[in-house]
Amino acid sequence: MRRILYLLLALMVPVWGVVVATSPVDPHGQPKTIAIPQNASTSQIGALLEREGLVRHRLLFTTAVGVLNRSGSVKAGEYRLSPAMSLWEIITRLLKGEALLHAVTIPEGFTASQIASLLEERGLARKERFLALVAEPSRFSFSFLPSGARNLEGYLFPDTYLLPRGVPEETIIRRMLQRFDEVVTQEMRERAQALGFSLHQIVTIASMIEREAKRPEERPLIARVIYNRLARGMRLEIDATVLYALGRHKERLDLQDLDVESPYNTYRHPGLPPGPIANPGLASIQAALYPANVDYLYYVAKPDGSHVFSRTFQEHLEAQRRIQGSRSR
Repeated sequence: MRRILYLLLALMVPVWGVVVATSPVDPHGQPKTIAIPQNASTSQIGALLEREGLVRHRLLFTTAVGVLNRSGSVKAGEYRLSPAMSLWEIITRLLKGEALLHAVTIPEGFTASQIASLLEERGLARKERFLALVAEPSRFSFSFLPSGARNLEGYLFPDTYLLPRGVPEETIIRRMLQRFDEVVTQEMRERAQALGFSLHQIVTIASMIEREAKRPEERPLIARVIYNRLARGMRLEIDATVLYALGRHKERLDLQDLDVESPYNTYRHPGLPPGPIANPGLASIQAALYPANVDYLYYVAKPDGSHVFSRTFQEHLEAQRRIQGSRSR
């Protein structure tokens, strides 16, 4: 009988040791946010968790992950972990990638550079790396991307995204491209063909509408001005394309700006620019697909951001004089 008790005790001691080793470090401990770096090894993660008082020893963590045969599969990101969690609870959360998500809204009409700056400000991406990937569209196999495209400008769809910290920039870009693919339906793509334009040309037109229109009701009107001028072989002369060529914002362009040498400068070069000048939202894409039925050829901005539309150059000059006169009062 005594021998049996010794045997049971011998079996229970290691089991009890495992239970203690994997139990919460502090049942009353408070949660904390831990950042798991990209490409960190299991050993490095274990050391981090030990320093933060979340596991008893780094070797316990690495051994437990190894037992689960998931070594190296811990996902980078920010995690909300607590000393009151057991070792198994912590490992499960890390292996499932249950990282904290951060909401970031990409405004309609932002350029790729503006998007990169915003993501970097929020600590969600490195601007330099993001823009380097944007300049390599061949890395992304989406059917809507035109062959020979210079970059991904126009296709980084503006929306609110929930992103974990530490996710690769390429993953963020893919998510934006996937959103574009979801929003721009097959019916919309067929409508572009019916108009006699490629999807790339429609997105380019939509990007100009997005940057020019300050009021939603004017989007279809600006779209029609663009189509009317293209049909007549007129240069588009859209200020937003000059600003894109300059690479910086200005409240008012001068004659020297209008002469900047760039294929995006629609004051110098006829037809559409080689690609989008921003990333348009759904409303501007729809305006490009369904322009208003008007014969306007010109528009000029008023101080409140709205526009006066004209059919003839003489009407346009008169509208400019009226607006300049109101500004000088």
